[in-house]
Amino acid sequence: MLSRGRLGLLRRCGSLRLFHGSTVAGFSHGGRRLQSSGKDEGKDAGGDEGGKKDQKDQRDQKDQRGQNGKNGKKGQVEGLAGYFKSKEFARTMYWTIGSVVLIDLLSPSSQEQEQDALTFQEFKTKYLEKGLVKKLYVVNKFLVEAELLPQAVGQVQASGVTGAFQHNPVVAFTIGSVDVFEEQMDELQDKLHIAPDDRIPITYVDRASLLQYLFPFVPTIILLGGLWFITKKMTGGASGSGSGSGGLGGMFGVGKSRAKLFNQETDIKATFKDVAGCNEAKSEIMEFVHFLKQPQRYTALGAKIPRGAILSGPPGTGKTLLAKATAGEAGVPFLSVSGSEFVEMFVGVGASRVRDMFEQARQMAPSIIFVDEIDAIGKERGKGGAMGGANDEREATLNQLLVEMDGFSTSDQVVVLAGTNRPDVLDPALMRPGRFDRHIQIDAPDLEGRKAIYMVHLRKLNLDPEYVHSEAKREDLAGKLGALTPGFCGADIANACNEAALIAARHNDPHIELSHFEQAIERVIAGLEKKSKVLSPEEKRTVAYHEAGHAVCGWFLQFADPLLKVSIIPRGQAALGYAQYLPGDQYLVSEEQFQHRMIMALGGRVSEELHFPTVTSGAHDDFKKVTQMADAMVTSLGMSRKIGYLSYDQDEGGFQVNKPFSERTARNIDSEVKRIVTEAHAKCKELLTSKLDKVDKVAKELLAKEAITREDMIRLLGPRPFPEKNEAFEKYLDPHPKNA
Repeated sequence: MLSRGRLGLLRRCGSLRLFHGSTVAGFSHGGRRLQSSGKDEGKDAGGDEGGKKDQKDQRDQKDQRGQNGKNGKKGQVEGLAGYFKSKEFARTMYWTIGSVVLIDLLSPSSQEQEQDALTFQEFKTKYLEKGLVKKLYVVNKFLVEAELLPQAVGQVQASGVTGAFQHNPVVAFTIGSVDVFEEQMDELQDKLHIAPDDRIPITYVDRASLLQYLFPFVPTIILLGGLWFITKKMTGGASGSGSGSGGLGGMFGVGKSRAKLFNQETDIKATFKDVAGCNEAKSEIMEFVHFLKQPQRYTALGAKIPRGAILSGPPGTGKTLLAKATAGEAGVPFLSVSGSEFVEMFVGVGASRVRDMFEQARQMAPSIIFVDEIDAIGKERGKGGAMGGANDEREATLNQLLVEMDGFSTSDQVVVLAGTNRPDVLDPALMRPGRFDRHIQIDAPDLEGRKAIYMVHLRKLNLDPEYVHSEAKREDLAGKLGALTPGFCGADIANACNEAALIAARHNDPHIELSHFEQAIERVIAGLEKKSKVLSPEEKRTVAYHEAGHAVCGWFLQFADPLLKVSIIPRGQAALGYAQYLPGDQYLVSEEQFQHRMIMALGGRVSEELHFPTVTSGAHDDFKKVTQMADAMVTSLGMSRKIGYLSYDQDEGGFQVNKPFSERTARNIDSEVKRIVTEAHAKCKELLTSKLDKVDKVAKELLAKEAITREDMIRLLGPRPFPEKNEAFEKYLDPHPKNA
């Protein structure tokens, strides 16, 4: 059985022939210039009257500027006055005053600061020598507080020193050294002949304010406060966006589910009418919706709803749109979450969020959970081994998901839908029946699917009135566009329709016409026209003969795709010229069809060889396609008798240390690939040699017009000698259906 992915790649290879170059594009407007010129003409015609009017306008402008300046100053004054009256200013003042008061209260005692400190000499003469000192306190080794006897009250008041210490007056003075102070006290008491037992007792005291005890903890408090503030901001923003992490808030809410609950009436506007081109997948999904709306219809027969469904397919085929339509028509709570939201830097967060999400879904049952890009957490476990491919946190999240989908506490009223582009990497335990029972593959749409998708998008566009008033003409337009875009998925079609609307607006056209869609399709396929790139006459002639070689080969080969247009206008990043073909929706390719496609791809290089003394690098893209086709024929499709019916197809994206074949087989593969390409080159050279005059005609026409269509090819070469095998092309695009 042939690989549809491989055939799809090979089918798309022949749809566009590129000649290398680069892309620059730009557009200019002349509106302002035209407007200014109109003003100048009016000024010349108006004469003096216009000059007086201009002077009056200038005075008005000055008055207006003066008024604006006054209004600006007034606005500044009003803004400043409003700020002083605002709650924010009052709150700032409260914080400032409170901080000052708190620091003042926590600072050392105000009594100590208000006391007038004495010198040691004054203390000695006024109090110590008179016998008025009862006890001394050395505070923090630099301040001495002297407790006096009650008889010293009058002396203290006369000195202007106030204070109280244990109901006795207190005076204070500073010292430089405790040892010197003790020596001076001993000497002084010796002179006063005071007995050792009656000498003044000295007590050493250490005092500190509350602020001094708290100050070492300030850096820690600031650090923890900043961390708390940042965490609150992060979780608060996530909660405000509807992620569901609000509850506990802060760091404690990091394990809450971030699944968003969609409101059918306000949040979701898409319905199943907006989904086209995937009827089988849509019917599968609608069955889930019907079961949740009318479960008794199925349970009466003993049926059980599938626990889940995997939506897989190439990017842009409409997996997420199908999920949005399900949310819009389900009539039950719909929770949507991305697979990457289960992956965080904290251990255990993913599993916690899975548990919380399913808990929310069970509380709202019946409900639907949609996990987009589930391959972020659902990759096969244990891959990588010693190479480090395993991820314990991701595996723990996947294990929790497996338990929730089919475990002891599983609810039949919770349906899980998931979307992914890579179903091949998912864990087998996740894909088994009982968890994801249904695997819904969404492929690129065929002709009828593309036509249906175009019909959906055309309803939203401002088309030409002939398409608006006639349903048949609008369907015919959708069919033509579907035939012009083989291989396009839903996202490509939406992009082409949007580009058509942009082109119509750029040209100031009132409606969108077929020509706008044709330009948009060329823009999407080949890139933007590079009008700024000017080729030299020699390069332009080379590109013309290169593209003429492709066109003539395709015209006279039976299995070549229908030619639509040939151009030598530079487009895209590397296309100095291109030929546009329309391959049909084909799923099987024969060996002869491969050969004809390779001959057509080599037509550009062979044409250069026949018309110029040297060749150029313009055929690089052609050689790449030819090599891929020949390699697929030999290694994957069994089209080489020498290699036989074996498949050596290698995974292009994976890391492979050893080849799955020997060196001898590798040499045989290389020789077979070279033989196939050489034979195609010889047949191409033989064909173009016999059609040299026709190549010259096409090349000269290209040099004259830069772009030619199928009608020009029929006029130059006559009708194709073979009937077209693309039915859509004959139905919608071929003006000469009977050209055989």
